[in-house]
Amino acid sequence: MISPTLPAELKAALDGKLVGFSRTDAAQRSQKISTTYRKGGGSGTIKSEADALAYALARMPATYAAVAASLNALTEIVPSLAPGTLLDVGAGPGTASWAAAEAFPSLQDFTLLDANATLSRLALDLARDSTRLAECRYLPGDAGGNLAEVSQADLVIASYIIGELGEADQRKLTEAMWAKARHALVVIEPGTPAGYARILALRQQLIAAGAFVAAPCPHDKPCPLAAPDWCHFSQRLPRSQAHRQIKGAEVPFEDERFIYVALTRTPPDSRAARVLAPPDVGKAEITAKLCTEDGAALTKVPRRDKAAYANARRWRWGDAVIAES
Repeated sequence: MISPTLPAELKAALDGKLVGFSRTDAAQRSQKISTTYRKGGGSGTIKSEADALAYALARMPATYAAVAASLNALTEIVPSLAPGTLLDVGAGPGTASWAAAEAFPSLQDFTLLDANATLSRLALDLARDSTRLAECRYLPGDAGGNLAEVSQADLVIASYIIGELGEADQRKLTEAMWAKARHALVVIEPGTPAGYARILALRQQLIAAGAFVAAPCPHDKPCPLAAPDWCHFSQRLPRSQAHRQIKGAEVPFEDERFIYVALTRTPPDSRAARVLAPPDVGKAEITAKLCTEDGAALTKVPRRDKAAYANARRWRWGDAVIAES
């Protein structure tokens, strides 16, 4: 399991960029970029080095935490996975590549793909002094149209990118990414109903193409949740002083809501139930909402069953667990 906090090398690289950089200016730029993203504008508003750095300072910590949690879930279910090559689709400042480097010591080759030249320059600059990413390749081009020219990779990751495309282009990108994934594909989106819907569509499309779900689902069946419910998870991460200033926040932590799916070419040896919400810990019992092989269910663990109760007290939202009957 890797930490949700930025690796020391990445944090040092970002801190180095902060020298002489106005926090007030960064906060203003970050707010403008965030507003554009919420309206579906994508990364097109990131046009200068200052824009790219403001975006990275504001969003890299939370995006990294979500990718790290998703990769932890994959490695927990498929511990034998040891990719040598990575393709990071819609790489931006390289966040997912940093997380993958931490999660998989086996990775030797990193290819990053993004259409935004400003973000690509920042990504390469941040990676320059990294022991793992210094030799990464950053290819120009949009995620939807340039994958045909890219070689297959053992692991393909797409974080916070498919929402920037229309529905037809999402399906094309999904097909293209799966074609490039030799062993596994991980896709992460914001933990909103819209992000969940995009992940559901991608999941259904690739199961039909022969993929197997490794996480978070314990099955390849249709999602058992019904609207207005939706599947998503939360990862808490600490905020540095600079992060708080740029985000205009006072609390020393942030909760990133996200949804993901990890798919593999071969079926996992086993899959566990998944905790779908924070468990309710009562005096008499613990009640937890689990997604199981047979669907979503409320599991109650009585306090009188001391061993099971002690185990259930350790359950956290998003955990893979063995469901108690």
